[in-house]
Amino acid sequence: MVEIRPATEADKPAVWQIIKAVIAGGDTYTFAPDTPEDVMTSFWFSPEKHVFVAEDEGQVLGTYWLKANQPGLGDHVGNGGYMVSPDAKGKGIGKMMAEHSIEEARRIGYDSIQFNFVVKSNTVAVNLWESVGFTVIGEIPDAIRHSKLGLTNAYIMYRKL
Repeated sequence: MVEIRPATEADKPAVWQIIKAVIAGGDTYTFAPDTPEDVMTSFWFSPEKHVFVAEDEGQVLGTYWLKANQPGLGDHVGNGGYMVSPDAKGKGIGKMMAEHSIEEARRIGYDSIQFNFVVKSNTVAVNLWESVGFTVIGEIPDAIRHSKLGLTNAYIMYRKL
C-alpha cells in the first residue's frame, strides 16, 4: 500500500537516488546529469518547500514538492516538482502524487497551481497533468538542451483549484 507523507531528513538519501536517476537522462529537468548530491538535495529540500515522498513497504518510490510560484502578491499560486523512481514507472505513483499534491495545495491555501516548465517531449508528464485537469497555457521555445532531441520546447501548465 503506497503512503504519501511529508519527507523527513532520513528520506534524503532515497530522494537523492531518485533525483540522480531522473536527471541522468538529460531530458525532463534542466539540471545537468552530473549535478552534485548536495546541490540537488539543497534545492529539493529548500526551506520554502513542502516536500513529500511516496513510500511502499519502506521504499521511497517518488517525491514531490510544493511552494509558492511567486512571492508576495503571487503567493496564492502554487508550483511544484515531481519525480518517480525509474523502478516504479508505470505503477501509478505519479498519478497518486499528482492527486495528493492537488489536495495538499488546497490545504496549504493555494488557489491554483502553475508549472513553469514541463518539457514538451515528456508526453508521460504532459498526459498525466492533463488527466488531472491541467491545461497548457503557454509554450517556451528552445527551453531545454534535450540530451537526445537538441533544443526542445517546454510548456507552462495551469490548473485552478
